[in-house]
Amino acid sequence: MSLDLLTYIFIGGSFALYIAIAIWARAGSTKEFYIAGGGVPPVANGMATAADWMSAASFISLAGIVSFIGRDGAAYLMGWTGGYVLLAMLLAPYLRKFGKFTVPDFVGDRYYSSTARTIAVICTIVISFTYVAGQMRGVGIVFSRYLHVDITTGVVVGMIIVFFYAVLGGMKGITYTQVAQYCVLILAFMVPAIFLSMQVTGHILPQTGLGATLDSGKTVLTTLNELSVELGFDQYTQGNKTTIDMFFMTAALMCGTAGLPHVIVRFFTVPRVKDARISAGWALIFIAILYTTVPAVAGFGRVNLIETINGADSNGVEYTQMPSWFKNWEESGLIAWVDKNGDGKVYYSAGNAFEGGKPVFVEGVGDSGERLTSNATANASEVYVDRDIMVLANPEIANLPDWVIALVAAGAVAAALSTAAGLLLVISTSISHDLMKRTINPSISDKQELRYARMAAIVAILIAGYFGINPPGFVAQVVALAFGLAASSVFPVIIMGIFSTRMNTQGAVSGMVVGLASTIAYIVYFKFMGGTADQWWFGISPEGFGTVGMILNFVVAMLVSSVTPPPPAEIQAIIEDIRIPRGAAEAHVH
Repeated sequence: MSLDLLTYIFIGGSFALYIAIAIWARAGSTKEFYIAGGGVPPVANGMATAADWMSAASFISLAGIVSFIGRDGAAYLMGWTGGYVLLAMLLAPYLRKFGKFTVPDFVGDRYYSSTARTIAVICTIVISFTYVAGQMRGVGIVFSRYLHVDITTGVVVGMIIVFFYAVLGGMKGITYTQVAQYCVLILAFMVPAIFLSMQVTGHILPQTGLGATLDSGKTVLTTLNELSVELGFDQYTQGNKTTIDMFFMTAALMCGTAGLPHVIVRFFTVPRVKDARISAGWALIFIAILYTTVPAVAGFGRVNLIETINGADSNGVEYTQMPSWFKNWEESGLIAWVDKNGDGKVYYSAGNAFEGGKPVFVEGVGDSGERLTSNATANASEVYVDRDIMVLANPEIANLPDWVIALVAAGAVAAALSTAAGLLLVISTSISHDLMKRTINPSISDKQELRYARMAAIVAILIAGYFGINPPGFVAQVVALAFGLAASSVFPVIIMGIFSTRMNTQGAVSGMVVGLASTIAYIVYFKFMGGTADQWWFGISPEGFGTVGMILNFVVAMLVSSVTPPPPAEIQAIIEDIRIPRGAAEAHVH
């Protein structure tokens, strides 16, 4: 059976399953559309949360970025996993007890202000659209390779699939679809990881792979360091980021995770506060399975990439043309090479193969098999590799069976679509529930609110598709920006809303505006207006500036609240109550 046919079967079969679940779990009320009726079992919710949280950035891009930048990629690993612990332990139970299932709803009621609610809606929409752009981009990358279409067409196909189970099923359909998607994505990630570990190290557990000894007598990490230096790169274990940038980026990812609206709402789909804690624990276990495997997959992928591109066959003859896997991926436009010195050999080294780092294809194929480009530059690498393809290309680079390659494609789509659906639901909920129902027109019926929610989801899908086709960076980078926005806007207002009885409307609104505006301004300047790395403020990258925005948010909020009237007594009483476990007062009396 051909790879194409296997891919169609795996991806088509998973799509059929997702759509069938959406039809079976079709939401009939706003409660089912927003929080799945509040009756999801903790284990199932843990799986759905893991799938919702582990996006295309986790499945497709994370191992790719760690593969290319080595030690600096630890910021992503520490920030995203640490942030989930922060969310599960510090925020989720209190928010669940407060009883408001959206961030704007919590902000509006806690700070007794429609203005605060509206600003929270804006923050939520900005975060979600930035995040969902990375997911749609991931879908486009998968389809461009395996369905032999361009990325734009791939994104459109993904939009159609998301439309069916997000718009029809709402949270109820999404939750049970995400349970299936978690099973697909974790199998798709772990099966090739185990194959690669056995192939490279002889160990069945990929988590121990980087420290494993190869036939040469050296560990995988030592081998990576030596190969990288030979080709003109820095050592794999040597980071280029400054300590302050590593710290700020990790903190932004961590606090951004804890402020993600589409993950927070997950803790309202279970019946009780206790179940929210249990499902958080299950989700952490399910997430850890993938995240503890990422470093090994990244390392194996980098070794295989170097050896198959810049190496020799078993007889010691240097490669004079690209291997078949490379030619397969060239059609997607995500990998390319140009024979700059005309010697017919492939050189993979430090530097960009093309101006701006990306190839521009023109008609024709060179005599040595390379793709011709109109903007090749001298004295740099002859190879361009988009880091987002590393996980997807790994099985082909390692000559794994076709069914493994097809499984990875299905898993990548599952990861991207599961998170995209959750984010789109958050956007539609913010518009229909927080704006329409709670702010603009409180008299609308349940049926009208549900109609607005579905209409908002459709518009959100169209906008998300546009950003997927025109993303501001590679998948993990786009997602990192979303986490920075969440850290600078949503996280502080939730933390202060739970743990400070003195925080008032004026403080919360001022903090959100300053935090979000400063972070957006920094990102826009350095990502879209030509700002360079040597201009970074104290060496802090755009991905790490969310921490600065968060600090500004806290400082401004506390200063403003200290010179303005305190919240009403009933609000202060509610805040005191949500931090006290049920029954604690009675136990103390007796």
